[in-house]
Amino acid sequence: MTTNASTDTPATEVPAPHADTRPPRTLAVVRIVLGWIFLWAFLDKTFGLGYDTAADRGWIDGGSPTAGFFSEDVGGMYSGVAGQAWADWLFMGAQAGLGLALVLGVCLRPAAIGGAALMIAMWISMLPLETNPIVDPHFVYATMMIAFIFTDAGDRWGLGRHWGRLGFVQRLPILR
Repeated sequence: MTTNASTDTPATEVPAPHADTRPPRTLAVVRIVLGWIFLWAFLDKTFGLGYDTAADRGWIDGGSPTAGFFSEDVGGMYSGVAGQAWADWLFMGAQAGLGLALVLGVCLRPAAIGGAALMIAMWISMLPLETNPIVDPHFVYATMMIAFIFTDAGDRWGLGRHWGRLGFVQRLPILR
């Protein structure tokens, strides 16, 4: 009995397409936009660009980035730290670091954990909320950052894959 080899095996094998394991483009857009929100807040508070921070009230002009939000009116529970140098440095470092990490797609896990904690702390300081009893932008930002922790969101349109290949990041995956 003879068999036809052409029926046993295909003449040409088509390689299976590789699945794209990167996060969706929409998540990359959200990551970059959220990063820009924090970078912009840092830049406006530092230089007093005249948007949320008056032109002569920037950090470099002697203004305090924490004095506005942490005042009695908004962040009353944090009013004791408003205007203190250590709080200004910590707040501004958090905004700059978070903004850069999100835009570049590197060090997302620690940035997102810290950013979510910062947003929840700010959300708590505003309770009770005036327009919605549960959700405000701080809560939404925290939720988005929690999603970044679990999705390797920096791999698409970011430096996340390159960052993840670094030796110290491979030894300490929390830095991913």
